[in-house]
Amino acid sequence: MNLLILGGTVFLGRHLVEAALARKHEVTLFNRGRNNPDLFPEVERLRGDRDGDLRSLEGRRWDAVIDTCGYIPRHVRASAQLLAGAVDHYTFTSTIGVYADFGAVGIDETAPVATVADENLEDLTAESYGPLKALCEKTVEDFMPGRTLVIRAGLLVGPYDPLERFTYWVRRVAQSGDVLAPGRPERQVQIIDARDLSEWIVRMVENGQTSVYNGSGPDHLLTMGRLLDESVAVSGSDARLVWVDDKFLVDHKAGAWNEVPLWLPENDPKFAGLMRIDCGRAIAAGLTFRPLADTIRDTLEWDRSRVEPPAPYKLFGIELAPAGLSRERELALFQAWKGR
Repeated sequence: MNLLILGGTVFLGRHLVEAALARKHEVTLFNRGRNNPDLFPEVERLRGDRDGDLRSLEGRRWDAVIDTCGYIPRHVRASAQLLAGAVDHYTFTSTIGVYADFGAVGIDETAPVATVADENLEDLTAESYGPLKALCEKTVEDFMPGRTLVIRAGLLVGPYDPLERFTYWVRRVAQSGDVLAPGRPERQVQIIDARDLSEWIVRMVENGQTSVYNGSGPDHLLTMGRLLDESVAVSGSDARLVWVDDKFLVDHKAGAWNEVPLWLPENDPKFAGLMRIDCGRAIAAGLTFRPLADTIRDTLEWDRSRVEPPAPYKLFGIELAPAGLSRERELALFQAWKGR
């Protein structure tokens, strides 16, 4: 197939390119050339900007497009309108964050999505991110009815993850010593290796699949305890997990999700279903998962290979510090925990 990928050089996008090339597809990248511009020298690059400069896409044709970087409905509208006559199939990578209510366990693709009062809103924030992604999904389907595949991705992990939420745990466990572990070991978590999602997306595109799928995993119950125990085993460290309960973390104002990655207080009903999404439809459609140990090993190898330390990442126009507890903060929490 002749594939156009919008983006293609950061995390999921680069894994999509690798998956497509591994399956012998011809790939064209469209992006601004700001992130990892030297990646994939063997593929065609088209330069432009989704905010007003799509000229390099004009007059061309591809079998399918995979959109990895659509956040603002106006931008997605412009690309979908231009490409409606230039491709047969449009894949839009979305997020489970589109759902309106995470209070329920087992959210599937039929659950209501979040909305915004002003559909022309372009202020991308943590609150508007999900609703705007939902509008982007609708926009693509409006221009390409019956030719659209929407993948609502869960928490992506693995090599090249700029958000560090999984990488933090892999790295921290490998450093040995006492490791602050949040909540109950039995607490369920959901993650998916970005390579697994990428390979499946490419197969779905090959088959011309359409409709909406929750793209998370794994296909069995994964607990925080197992994730950390496996990290200890893979790294070969002598780390000792010290499990600290939700109440203590809340009382000491530990930051859920980013400062303490993969942790949400279990007594908060707003997020009871966030890491208990129903992914049965995607699994039935062929989504598969590599062993957790492989993801841990590869992530640790990538992390150790980096020349520069983890850097802040810009999300929603806000510069975020790398996810995870600083060593000083972890030690302070340990001191308070032992002295309680």
